[in-house]
Order: sequence, then C-alpha cells, then structure tokens
Amino acid sequence: MTTTSMKREETQVFQVSIKATPQAIWDAITSPDWNGRYGYGARGEYDLRPGGRYRVFPSKAMKDYGSPDVIIDGEVVESDPPRKLVQTWRPLWDAETVAEGAKQLTWEIAEGKDGVCTLTVTHELTDAPKTRKMVSGELKEAGGGWPMVLEDLKQLLETGTSAVLQQAQQ
Repeated sequence: MTTTSMKREETQVFQVSIKATPQAIWDAITSPDWNGRYGYGARGEYDLRPGGRYRVFPSKAMKDYGSPDVIIDGEVVESDPPRKLVQTWRPLWDAETVAEGAKQLTWEIAEGKDGVCTLTVTHELTDAPKTRKMVSGELKEAGGGWPMVLEDLKQLLETGTSAVLQQAQQ
C-alpha cells in the first residue's frame, strides 16, 4: 500500500504517491467531473475563492440509504492551484459529527521525479473524536476513511478506473 498515515490525537496526515501531474491531481480533487468517480462516489463542488463554499452531494446509493441532500460542507480558506488547497470540512449526516464542527483540511501536491507527485492530506481534528475515527478508517461502518479515498484516487489517475467505477459497471 502506498498510502501512509501519521496519526496524532488532533491531527491526521495521510500521504500517497501518484503517477500524475499536479494539475491532474488538483482536478481530481476539485472538479465535480472527477471527484465523484473515486472514494465514496459522492460529487463535490468547490467555489475556489477564499470564503467560497464547498459542498458534497450523496451518491444515489447514499441517498437511497437516507443521506441528507448535502453530506459534507465547508469553506475554502486558501487556493493555490495546482499545489495547495486549504478548506474546512464538516460531515452532515450525523448529529454527533455536525456538533463537532467544521475542521481544517489541507491538500498539498508536491511534484517529484519521473512524473510522480506526492499528495499530502492533513486533517486537523481537535475536539472531533467521531470524525477522527471516521476519517482514519477506524470507524468501520463509515468505510475506509482517507486511506481508502486516496488509494482509490491514485488508482483512478494511474489506471483510468476506480473501485467506484468498477461497482457502477457491475
């Protein structure tokens, strides 16, 4: 597995190496044409200006399961395409995670050798024990968290397919 995570109580850092350009990775994160094609299959929309809104909409399966119309929201803090995105991030499907409040999420894309970039995701999770367990993958009923999402993003960019796309084709 190429995803690594460094966990502390208040901050979680996840990293993955991806053979793709910084722009391709940026687009996969920020473009609704891309970001619903991996991970949980939920399409996200960004207004990439500081103070701009961020929203994630449920997939059909999530909606059928009873998800709200917007499952994650937040605000863009800093946008430096295609290198860095700082935003807030708050899951909305559960009263406990809503009460934990919006937490800062930072995406950093560093270009390396031979067309391989490193994507680092840093999630500040002070006073958010349930969200912390969810995004780390510890809360099994919530899926695989950031490690699963980043591995699926890597697979999509490197091979053109992902677990989400494979399920949709079945």
